[in-house]
Amino acid sequence: MACRTKQVQINMLDGPIFSAMVRFAIPVLFSSIFQQLYNTMDTVIVGHTLGETALAAIGSAAPVYDLLMGFALGMGNGLSIVTARSYGSKDENTLKKSVAGSLVIGLVLTIVLTLITRVGLLPFLKLLKTPEEILEESYRYSSCITLFMGVTFAYNLGAGILRAVGNSLMPLVFLIVSSVLNIGLDLWFITGLGMGVRGAAVATVLAQGVSVILCVLYILKSVRILIPSKHHFQPDKKLYLEMLEQGGSMGLMNCLVCAGTAILQTGINDLGYLVIAGHTSARKLFSFFLMPLTAMVASVNTFVSQNFGAGKMKRIRKAMKAAYLYNAIVTAVLVLMVNIFAPHLIRFISGSEKAVIIENGTMYLRVVAPAFFVLGVINNTRTALQAIGSKVLPVLSSIIELIGKVLFVLLLVPKFQYQAVIFCEPVIWCFMAVELVISFWRNPYIRAEK
Repeated sequence: MACRTKQVQINMLDGPIFSAMVRFAIPVLFSSIFQQLYNTMDTVIVGHTLGETALAAIGSAAPVYDLLMGFALGMGNGLSIVTARSYGSKDENTLKKSVAGSLVIGLVLTIVLTLITRVGLLPFLKLLKTPEEILEESYRYSSCITLFMGVTFAYNLGAGILRAVGNSLMPLVFLIVSSVLNIGLDLWFITGLGMGVRGAAVATVLAQGVSVILCVLYILKSVRILIPSKHHFQPDKKLYLEMLEQGGSMGLMNCLVCAGTAILQTGINDLGYLVIAGHTSARKLFSFFLMPLTAMVASVNTFVSQNFGAGKMKRIRKAMKAAYLYNAIVTAVLVLMVNIFAPHLIRFISGSEKAVIIENGTMYLRVVAPAFFVLGVINNTRTALQAIGSKVLPVLSSIIELIGKVLFVLLLVPKFQYQAVIFCEPVIWCFMAVELVISFWRNPYIRAEK
């Protein structure tokens, strides 16, 4: 049993660095692809079956979903940092206590956030200036998603603790199964049962639930080092505080990013439902193109956390340089792909032939694609800062992003319309990258010679 588990775990504490990070990142990449299929299949089926209005309804609800997913992913990654450090330092007792603490913290947060969204969801959609003609459908979709946010959080937590011990393969396996299920449920609920956009949300929740069940069963059977005993649930104030700081910091960081996106969405919502539909299609493709870079972020998180726990600073410095090189290579490939295929992909995702949708979506992707390198540097660097214990500076970068998007929406979007939306993020990313790179490479731990 233990031998079989080791076969899917990657040793990040010894041996070649770049190859270990890429081997870890590859399953994460495919996991991200299949996870994104949840939303993209919703978009494709809704766009082709229900039309532009329903597509715009899902697009207007995107900030709500992104906010929840961002917080769940941030909390899961933040909590798993402590688990990865304990694994790196070979402290099995703290490792099990960190898993127990993650379960307790996750349960409490799920209850609190579910209650908040029950009260604040509709006012939030109105605050985003969701057009009246799509408000009801947007609420139906996001209401179902937020009611079962615990499922989303549970999967991200389970995948996070598996990756903390070097296992990035099994979360991929679980997602492949549930993604296929999600596609089938989408077709059944939307086209067969006529449930509309609510059917897309129900399909997503049920498919994610399958991922959670598979993840739990695998840990119980094959990764027993992660299973805490009753005494591990005894609260350790120091450990819980560290976990809350790490998880809360990364969760807050992602929420600020998503809040900025939500604010930007308010500016987009003023431009009409066809612009919303085009932007929604482009953002779905943006999420897919970003996945190779996001996969490396997960690798950096585990690699830096484990080696920080083991006190191997030089390996961390080499790993960050390797990650930056990886970002440059991936960005070059993505720029080429976007310039060739963007119009065809926008047409496929949206199910529309309207020029406004296709031209705006294509222009967005072609402008943003070269800035993927900068975004990759941002995500890798602030994740590494979190992993070595710096909690404030990564959040500062998200505050820069939030302020920048507010300024764009207030000052530039009303004047330059959708063109301001397109250039908003690449401009802001440059300022964020400068702050983070300086903060990381001037960190006393990273600069130390020992």
